[in-house]
Amino acid sequence: MYPSLVLKSGRDRSVNNRHPWIFSGGVKQLPKADNGDIVEVLDNQGNRLAYGFYSPQSQITCRLFEFSSLPIDFSQPDYWHQKIQSAYEIRKKYVLTTQTNCCRLLHAEGDFLPGVIADLYDDLVVLQLLIKGSEKIAPHIISGLQKIGVKYIYLKNKHNPGFREEVVLENGFLTSNTLQDSKVVLENGVKFAIDFERGQKTGFFLDQRDNRALLQTYTQGKKVLNAFSYTGGFSIYALAGGASEVHSVDISKDAVQLADENSTLNFGKDVIHKAIAEDCFEYLKNTQEEYDVIVLDPPAFAKNAKAVPNASRGYKELNLKGLKKIKPGGILFTFSCSQNIDRDLFRKIIFSAAADAHRNVRILHQLTQPLDHPVNIFHPEGEYLKGLVLQVE
Repeated sequence: MYPSLVLKSGRDRSVNNRHPWIFSGGVKQLPKADNGDIVEVLDNQGNRLAYGFYSPQSQITCRLFEFSSLPIDFSQPDYWHQKIQSAYEIRKKYVLTTQTNCCRLLHAEGDFLPGVIADLYDDLVVLQLLIKGSEKIAPHIISGLQKIGVKYIYLKNKHNPGFREEVVLENGFLTSNTLQDSKVVLENGVKFAIDFERGQKTGFFLDQRDNRALLQTYTQGKKVLNAFSYTGGFSIYALAGGASEVHSVDISKDAVQLADENSTLNFGKDVIHKAIAEDCFEYLKNTQEEYDVIVLDPPAFAKNAKAVPNASRGYKELNLKGLKKIKPGGILFTFSCSQNIDRDLFRKIIFSAAADAHRNVRILHQLTQPLDHPVNIFHPEGEYLKGLVLQVE
């Protein structure tokens, strides 16, 4: 029924272990298929192992979404609807409440849907279709989202000339219903205005929800710096926790303006929130301010394995600067969302920064992404967010 991709001898082990990626070096025979087509994956003896999306121009030649030796008809919407329904049930049971109406609904390989990211903001989903295969099943994704009650679906892909997956759907609403370019949502009872059209990613960083709530417990009466603040996620939680003063620093003027608006949205003008549009490295280098609590949540410094050495130096420099601005007894929340910087390497980088700062440091918490960003146990590459909460003497 589907074109066949045949693996080299001995290269079926990872597929039998349900790892969802097949790399080009493991392929014996390519399928007669176009980019994004569904193909069946056979071992060297011709036994069917799995099905996946074909990506001939990528190092990851096939992204698997179904491990089965049985013939399956993927033209039927119900197959894709069931995946979406299963993911939604987890969020509905453990995340979505009267106090939280936003979360990641579909997390690519973590929800067995490679190339699909869907972030739910109340009745709006901001959708990313990152590979040609996910674009080709877009009608089934759209109908599946509508089936669980989503009213608005906005497609937001990052297009660039070097993007090899050749996704051609234009950004915009995929439903007849449309909205303006902002949406106010609730997260743990805190309000956030989301600029889903012009903002980074899908408009908000939902993967820090649990870590923001933890920060809130540390900020009563404290002076807080939120570096790389974007639209003020950690800042607003700090204010909700009773911080005496919060500074939000981000290089984007639009982002810090929205952080200020989110502060006013929740607390009016009764709190001290200072929005600073400046490069965070330069701010930490030049400021005379000292803080009780600092949050360092930068963008990914390592986009690929080759970037790891430079990224490691960047993380060390950033954390060393942060450690120098914390008052004795202060708390540092520090993060990396670089997939290529694993948990052990990140911890070694922070150790090195602490050693150079000549300060005693305790690890209070080791942090990761929340349950609506699940990690497929067969795909450890999906565990990208790591963080430490440090007490600095």
